[in-house]
Amino acid sequence: MIYFDSDYMAGAHPEVMQRLVETNSLHTPGYGTDEFTHRARNLILEKCGIPDGEVYFLVGGTQTNAVVIDRLLDKNDGVVATDTSHINVHEAGAIEAWGHKILILPDNEGKLKADALKKYLEEFYADDTYPHMVRPGMVYISFPTELGTIYSKKELQEIYSICREYDIPLYIDGARLAFGLYAKNNDIGLQDLPRLCDVFYIGGTKCGALFGEAVVTARPELLRRFDSMRKLHGALLAKGRLLGVQFEALFSDYLYERIGKEGVRLAMQLKETMEARGFKTFIDSPTNQQFFILPNKVIEKLKPYCSFEYWGPPGKEESRVRFVTGWSTTDADISTLTSLLEE
Repeated sequence: MIYFDSDYMAGAHPEVMQRLVETNSLHTPGYGTDEFTHRARNLILEKCGIPDGEVYFLVGGTQTNAVVIDRLLDKNDGVVATDTSHINVHEAGAIEAWGHKILILPDNEGKLKADALKKYLEEFYADDTYPHMVRPGMVYISFPTELGTIYSKKELQEIYSICREYDIPLYIDGARLAFGLYAKNNDIGLQDLPRLCDVFYIGGTKCGALFGEAVVTARPELLRRFDSMRKLHGALLAKGRLLGVQFEALFSDYLYERIGKEGVRLAMQLKETMEARGFKTFIDSPTNQQFFILPNKVIEKLKPYCSFEYWGPPGKEESRVRFVTGWSTTDADISTLTSLLEE
């Protein structure tokens, strides 16, 4: 069986796991006050070019989104996001559970358009009854998006400019950030992100870590008393050094970069394999998520040997599916898939 369900199907990248094993018997202070977490924080701040910024480590993506959004918003505020955003579709009401409404705008190939955001904010404040409405207190986007697409630097600058005009923070979900940064034609680097948004996170769970995400900001004042907020949400890991060890490994010897580049390279091979056999993509993704429209008879023949996900309900004759590559995907996996398709 070959696996293309997601990029967190396997455990940790061998170089990350090696460091976890090597440090397993050490005794360190808890809650991220250890030397490993300190070094990981400094490595990330250096890579991001914000020595006066701050980094906070959490365990998973939904947890991270819930804690960050709850901190950035007042209790009666909402968060603007697209209809296909992860917080709207696949987080089981985690944001709403903490009292924050998700204010939905239509997506464009997974992306939030600056003109749509501007129009929404203008119309909100043009309504005399807006004090009785849920205030749009921040904007949420992801890079890459849920559909594997990426924003250009110009697009992010336009969105961030609107956010600054209305004095609301822009937050970027970077669950698959490595695969966006190293996608073909991407013009955004890690050092650009602190200048294109207020808070973002560097995904580890889907990019080589056993678990873990790193929240980064050049404006620590926005995340006031964040340790207390993490504790309130049950999100402050007692054995915090497990996060520090992993992110120190990911940001040493260019491992995060290598994982991102390799995942994208293999995804492009997978895409070429599908397109060479006449199968259509339903979104043009340059990242490690690839979306196709396959005949149901092909899907049924692949299932015993290859796992992947339906993207939406199955159709009568053909269905939309998603294939995802990650650190554990190999050239042999792509070769096997190619052989299966030829058969």
